[in-house]
Order: sequence, then C-alpha cells, then structure tokens
Amino acid sequence: MTSIYLIRHAEAEGNLYRIAQGQKNSNLTDRGWRQVRALEKRFADVHIDAVYSSDLYRTCATASAIYKPKGLPLHRVPALREINVGIWEQRTWGDIYRCDPEQMAYFSREFTKWHIEGAETPGQVLDRMLVAVRKIAAENEGRTVAVFSHGYAIRLLLAAAQGYSLEEAGQTPHGDNTAVSLLEAENGELRVIFRDDNSHLQTPEFLAGEKVRKRANALEPGLWFQPLRLEEQADWFADTVSAAWSGPRPFDREKLMLDAAERTTLVGYLAERPVGLVQVGPEPGWITLACIREDCRMRGFGGQLVGQAVLLARSRGGEELSVALGRDSGAHAFFTDYGFRSAGAAEDGRVILVKNIAFDPEFLG
Repeated sequence: MTSIYLIRHAEAEGNLYRIAQGQKNSNLTDRGWRQVRALEKRFADVHIDAVYSSDLYRTCATASAIYKPKGLPLHRVPALREINVGIWEQRTWGDIYRCDPEQMAYFSREFTKWHIEGAETPGQVLDRMLVAVRKIAAENEGRTVAVFSHGYAIRLLLAAAQGYSLEEAGQTPHGDNTAVSLLEAENGELRVIFRDDNSHLQTPEFLAGEKVRKRANALEPGLWFQPLRLEEQADWFADTVSAAWSGPRPFDREKLMLDAAERTTLVGYLAERPVGLVQVGPEPGWITLACIREDCRMRGFGGQLVGQAVLLARSRGGEELSVALGRDSGAHAFFTDYGFRSAGAAEDGRVILVKNIAFDPEFLG
C-alpha cells in the first residue's frame, strides 16, 4: 500500500487577479508564500519518502514546502497539470462570464457539458491524473509520498476515487489553496481517507497575518478589461480620476488627456459598467494611474487592476512593477497589500514602491 498526500498549490496570481491560468505559469502571491510556510510547518514531523509535482511553476514552488526542508528531489510530472482551458487561457473570469456564461456554469458544475475550443475535456484530465497517480503509487509501494497538483484536476481525481461519476463530479467540493487530501493506493485502487483539509490555515499564527481587506470571492467572475476609448470616455475618465486624485500636484485634466495618448490605459468593467482603470507607462513596468469608483470599492477589484498591470509588464519583458506615490497618499496600504515594497524616493519627493514579478528559475519546469 502507498500513502499519498495530494496537495493543491498555494494561492497564485490567477486566483487573486481572477485570471484563468490553466496550464500557463503563474507566480505565487505573498499570501501564497505564507500558505507555503504554513504547509511546511504542518509536514515538519510527517515522514515523506518522495515528492512529485506538476511541472507548472505554482505547484513546483508550493512543493518546496516539503522537498526543500526534507532534502528530497522534486519529480516533475506533466500529467499532474491543471486542465488546459483552451481559448480561455489568460483571460479574466469576468470576460469569460460575459462572453459565455453557460459554458462557465458547466465548467463549475456540469463537467460533461463543458466544451471549449482548444481545451482538454474533464474526462481527459481525469484519465491522465489516474494514470499518473497510479504509476506514482506503484513505484512507491509501502512508502509515503506527497503529490502537488491543481484545484480542478484534484477535484476530478477525488470524485472518481470516492465513486462519483463524471456527471456527478461537479457536485463535489473544491479544495482551498494548499488543501491536503490523503489517499491510500493498493493494486491500482485509490481510497480517500480525508479530503480538502486546510487546518494549517486556521491556526492563530496564520490567521494573524490575514488582511482585513476584502478579497474577490472565488464564485464572483470579476472584471473584464478593454483599452480606454478616449474620445467616447473622456468625461468618465476625467471624473473617475479626479474623484480619486491624491497626487502631489493639483488635478490637471489637460495633462491627463495628453498622458493617456502616450500610455496604455485599461478600463475594467463589471458586466457592461466601467468601474475602474489602470494605466501603465510610458516607461515599461510603471503604474501611473489606478483607481476604482467609490461605490465599487472593497470588493476585491483593485487586485484585478494590479493583475492587468502585471500581465502588461511581463508582456514587455519586465520583471518589476513600480508606482510612485505622494507621501500622504492613502494608496500606500493598498499597494503594500499587493506585494509592493518601499524602494526609495523620486526627485519630486514621491515614495517609490516596487513589486518583483519575476519567476524564480528554480521552479520553472
């Protein structure tokens, strides 16, 4: 018999920014790294003989909670990857919901009805997961292993191991980031001892570090984005920015419009209503504007603006994202919550905050 700890990756950018990450690489968030440390503490006194992971960045990074402190090699297994979501990859969930709410509902609850161009079917994912986990079990008879995979793929595997059909699997739970399940494998059969346990994230030590700011609900699609249409949206743009303005100089509508012509400005929509914007440039990797309508704040949308800035910076080869804020700006706490750290001051006295968005080569497959 083989004991298998099946573990979902820690919170990654796609989870926080509400982007379909599928089989694209996604970095861990600051909260994700706190989850990794909590997972390491949970397994400190648990004997593990071998560690396996999908070859995607977010699982390899999470697996470091076990393989590093125990001095074990990491075995990368592509068959443990998350489902390939085809043309949904790297799109926001808000955009997906706006364009195809029916298929998005099928994706969550009625797996056999879900069909997207270029994607795997849930049945294909289940087949490769079963083959991979059974192979790992056969190679580790009498041992205890840790296997790191992804939310959707793990949900499919656990449902099958508990006797649910593919048609019924959508009614089963979805584990949190770093949720731990324990399986026993013998003669190709899998038995679930427990599933989706996140008790290591319920300790006073971990909870003391949780932010009080609202995070986007995993069931809420969130925002979709498109470039600012300056001729049509000039008044909305100016009104939204002026209402949130806290710069070291007075708000200047004319300069705002001139800057918008030289910089990339994305507008975030909730359904068809514009609720916020993020602007990057003209230098790569600099956020020059980010604001949400007052009546739409405290709903986790600000993080989705940061997510779009991250994608833009990476697409231009950047490994850092920077913002300059007035010393008295109320935005300091917001950007700090999303991983920005102080990096000195600009010539005009503004405080520069920088977020590292680079991938660590150690965790790249």
